[in-house]
Amino acid sequence: MQVKISDYTYELNDERIAKYPAEPRDSSKLLFYNREKIAHSRFTDIVDLLPENTHLVLNNTKVIPARMFFKRETGAVIEVFLLNPISPSNVISLAMEANYESVWECVIGNKKKWKTDEILNSEVEINNRNVEINASFADREQKEVKISWNSEDNFSDLVEAFGKIPLPPYLNRDSEETDIENYQTVYSKNKGAVAAPTAGLHFTDAVFEKISNKGIQKSFLTLHVGAGTFMPVKTENALEHPMHNEQLVFSREFVETLIENHSFVVPVGTTSMRSLESLYWFGVKLIENPKSNFFIEKLFPYEERTEISTLDALKTVLSYFVMNDLKEIIGQTEIMIFPSYKFKICKGLITNFHQPSSTLLMLVAAFVGENNWKKIYTEALNNDYRFLSFGDSSLLIP
Repeated sequence: MQVKISDYTYELNDERIAKYPAEPRDSSKLLFYNREKIAHSRFTDIVDLLPENTHLVLNNTKVIPARMFFKRETGAVIEVFLLNPISPSNVISLAMEANYESVWECVIGNKKKWKTDEILNSEVEINNRNVEINASFADREQKEVKISWNSEDNFSDLVEAFGKIPLPPYLNRDSEETDIENYQTVYSKNKGAVAAPTAGLHFTDAVFEKISNKGIQKSFLTLHVGAGTFMPVKTENALEHPMHNEQLVFSREFVETLIENHSFVVPVGTTSMRSLESLYWFGVKLIENPKSNFFIEKLFPYEERTEISTLDALKTVLSYFVMNDLKEIIGQTEIMIFPSYKFKICKGLITNFHQPSSTLLMLVAAFVGENNWKKIYTEALNNDYRFLSFGDSSLLIP
C-alpha cells in the first residue's frame, strides 16, 4: 500500500500564516462546506450552521509551558522541551503531580554542549519562594532528562513558573505574554499538551451560550497533543512516516453520552476526531480480544476483518468500564487517517486549515474526499483566509 504525500500539498506563502489570533477569537472567518457546497460566514454564527441533533466533542487538554531553558557556566543555553513523562509515572496527569523529581523524554536544544555527567542549575520563584531546579541526563541516548527541585511544589507548579509556552515552529516568533492565554482554549482543563487543539481556539463563552440555547449536546475528552503533530512528512510514501503517539483519556460518562447521542457527532479539531475514531477501534480490539490494551497502532484500522457496528464497539467499551469498575480509561493512539479510511463515529468536523504535506491534511482529504479538499483550500486561499494554528476555521460536513 502506498500513499503519495505529494498528492496532499498546495502553495502556502508565509503571509497567509496567521501569527496572532483574531480579536475577539470568535470573529474569525468560517468556511462552511456542506455536501460539496461552500459558503462563507463568521465563527460566531457557527451555531446557525450546526444541525439540532449535533453532538459536539471537544478536547479539553491544556497546554503546558513545556520549554525549559538552562544556562551552563560557559554561558551556553540548553533547551529542554518536555515530550512524554517516564517516571514517577508515564500517565501525564500523575506526572504533573510529581514532587521533588520527574523524568521526561525530551527534545534537547544544544545537546552537544551538555556533558553527560553535567548537572544544570537554575532558580525560579514559586509562591514567593526561591526554588532551585536541576536538570541531568537520566539516559542521554534515549533523550531522557531528570528534572529535580528542592521543594514540595508539584511538577505542574514548577513548569508554570519556569517554562515557556511552545508555539508551533512555523510561526517563526518567540512566545509572548499574550500567548499564555491566546494559545489555550477557553475550556482547557487537563494539563499535559505541548500544542493546543487549535480548532477550539475560536470558541468563546458567548458561542457556548448560543450552543446551549439551541440544545446542542457537547462533551469533553482529553488527548494530550504532542509535538509530533508538527512533524513534517519526509517520505514520499506517507505510510512510512513515523506517526506520533499521543495519550488520551475517556470518562465512563463520556462513553455513555456518546452512545445516547451518536447519530451526528461533530468533533472540534483533528485531535478530537482521532480520539473518537481510536475509541471505536479500541472497542473492536476488545471484541476480538477482551484482554487487549488500549493502544491503536498506526495502520490497525486498515487490516481486514469483519465489519463491527459503531454501537457494538462503543457498548463493548462501556462494558469494559463496568466490568473493571472504572471511571476513566487512559489509552495511546498513533492512528493514521488517510484517504480510504472509513469513518466510524464522526459525521462533521470543525477544523483550521493545515500545513501542506501533513498528516492532518491527509485526514481532511480522507473525510471530505480527495478532490474536495483541493476545492476547499483553493476557495480559502482565494478568499484571504488565514491559515494554521491562529488562522481561520471551517465546518466540514461531507
